[in-house]
Amino acid sequence: MQLPYFRDRKEAGRLLAAKLAAYANRPDVLVLALPRGGVPVAYEVAQALKAPLDVFIVRKLGVPGHEELAMGAVASGGVRVLNDAIVNALRIPDSVIDQVAAKELQELSRREHLYRGNRPAPDVRGRTVILVDDGLATGATMHAAIKALQQQKPARIVVAVPTAAPETCEELRAEVDDVICAITPQPFYAVGLWYQDFSQTTDEEVRNLLSLASGAGKGQAA
Repeated sequence: MQLPYFRDRKEAGRLLAAKLAAYANRPDVLVLALPRGGVPVAYEVAQALKAPLDVFIVRKLGVPGHEELAMGAVASGGVRVLNDAIVNALRIPDSVIDQVAAKELQELSRREHLYRGNRPAPDVRGRTVILVDDGLATGATMHAAIKALQQQKPARIVVAVPTAAPETCEELRAEVDDVICAITPQPFYAVGLWYQDFSQTTDEEVRNLLSLASGAGKGQAA
């Protein structure tokens, strides 16, 4: 497979949408993007499927001093998920978890307000939710998103990404109802390798796309 495979997130979203055709034009379907990089991908998916789009914000709770190691996560809807194995192995006290969670909840709240304004979070109960990101390496954030979303009782959870490490795709199959990974290169290395343009998505882009998806400009993305 030649590198890079996708021109940008927009093209990746269109290619991913083609693999999700079975979910098109269904009133129960809701597309939720993991910001920020997942939003441009999810926008294309939502447009193609004629489904509503929103964000599902997840913030990793990093172990103090080893922030890349996740001891849990907080997510939209006030959900907190802990990785008991890591918490117990490192004997992390509740006070430390609370401290880290408070900081991340503040950032989550900032993003919720920035991206959604006064719009309420969507009710996922009984719906088919397609969780979209721009790619999965270890899948830590997606695992956290799934656990958090499950607590809100959707009917089905579908994970959809343009590119992922093959083993991560397989792991997720045990957790959700359907997993769509457009390409699973081996060796994988990193998500950004498979994009020609993998520049950071800005808060402004996220807001614009959500506004386009929900407002009068639906389907008029540049």
